[in-house]
Amino acid sequence: MATQARLTLPVPGPIPVPVVLVAGRDTRSALGATMADGPVAEVLLRRLETADGGLDSAELATELGVEHQTVVGAIIETELRSSKRWELTTEGEEIAQEGSHEARVFRSIPPEGLPQSELMRLPSGKVGFSKAMSNKWIRVDKSAADGPRVFRVVDSVEDEVQRRLQLVRGGQAEKLGEKERSELRKRKLLTEVTLKTYWVSKGSAFSTSISKQETELSPEMISSGSWRDRPFKPYNFSAHGVLPDSGHLHPLLKVRSQFRQIFLEMGFTEMPTDNYIESSFWNFDALFQPQQHPARDQHDTFFLRAQAQQLPMDYVHRVKRTHSQGGYGSQGYKYNWKLDEARKNLLRTHTTAASARALYRLAQKKPFTPAKYFSIDRVFRNETLDATHLAEFHQIEGVVADHGLTLGHLMGVLREFFTKLGITQLRFKPAYNPYTEPSMEVFSYHQGLKKWVEVGNSGIFRPEMLLPMGLPENVSVIAWGLSLERPLCRLDAERGPPSTQEAA
Repeated sequence: MATQARLTLPVPGPIPVPVVLVAGRDTRSALGATMADGPVAEVLLRRLETADGGLDSAELATELGVEHQTVVGAIIETELRSSKRWELTTEGEEIAQEGSHEARVFRSIPPEGLPQSELMRLPSGKVGFSKAMSNKWIRVDKSAADGPRVFRVVDSVEDEVQRRLQLVRGGQAEKLGEKERSELRKRKLLTEVTLKTYWVSKGSAFSTSISKQETELSPEMISSGSWRDRPFKPYNFSAHGVLPDSGHLHPLLKVRSQFRQIFLEMGFTEMPTDNYIESSFWNFDALFQPQQHPARDQHDTFFLRAQAQQLPMDYVHRVKRTHSQGGYGSQGYKYNWKLDEARKNLLRTHTTAASARALYRLAQKKPFTPAKYFSIDRVFRNETLDATHLAEFHQIEGVVADHGLTLGHLMGVLREFFTKLGITQLRFKPAYNPYTEPSMEVFSYHQGLKKWVEVGNSGIFRPEMLLPMGLPENVSVIAWGLSLERPLCRLDAERGPPSTQEAA
């Protein structure tokens, strides 16, 4: 049976060594690559050969005058263990040497007393004063002529805090009760540390001579027959092999996950976006987009034969009145709004339809509560496919609803959002959208193309869109959207040197 010995000094870090089996235990072989051929290893082997039960690595390191890790690097076989012990903090060491704060305050007070203001200026004054007062070692005379004055109450004191800390420093922490240790920990004078140790033993191939084990069988060894006389390192059949390459996430899914994490870090809530088929009402009319708008033409939108049947009719009537007659400070579009047109189903052209549904649900909750929403999902356009246009792509959208939001808030949120993506060179350009006013296009400098590239659109939703939903008049909603595919090309580009510009 292998002889065992305990090592009792902390190890700075784990030793990357292979696992071997000795006497039915998992142990670690730690032939030090650097020190195994040196004098430390030789001394360790000679001492271990004659040792009764093993060696203490700490004592051996002290005897040889080397670092403990140097001895650990020469160990033959070890098993990692851990234990806990108590140590003094920096402040605890100081108190163990010079006394507690309250004792120092007590000693600094002469028989005739000391002004409280002067005592508080002492290094231990603030902490020591409160502790000495709670121990009833001192008292304060507030009627003194020169202001509050501190006097001793007792002639002498026993500094129990210093005594307890000296016990710990002397390795006798077990003499303290749990309550005493807990009190010292609360004062941050004592800390519990985990001590990593090694259990060392002689291996089955123990020898006082050091020989390098071969790890590979070379053709030269076979041809010469020298392999018969050379020691070989045993194979570790329990070691994990290299995992083969397997499937990976699609680049779009990786970027989508990154965008989603950024929104969540900024405190946004994800909107439900499972309505690929949407009614014209939520996709267009609820956004104050007129029914004769070019985007509602069949050349731009995929329409379906079936019509939507379930619509919130009270809200529908308010939207109809805003379009055809005006209201909420707007004169509207002055046309004959048709319900049949609003009932037409389509493949949604943007996720702003989901934003409209989310804001309508928010408006029904009383009282109003500020909210931040986001969505990342597919949209569909009746586009001619080419290098820059797809019939199906992904849209990212963010919406913030709160009191008194302005264009400055929108620009600030956009800067934070794109900065988290690593895009810092931004430019804002005025634009037009039917449902936002003011509106801005967002551009980023592309170092590879050496030009500014549009990366998104943004704006503040119009009152004609928000007030029919039932949102309060002083509530503003800022929003922005961008495609998922376009920033994918932008994220890998090197950031260019031009300074950020903003178009007024």
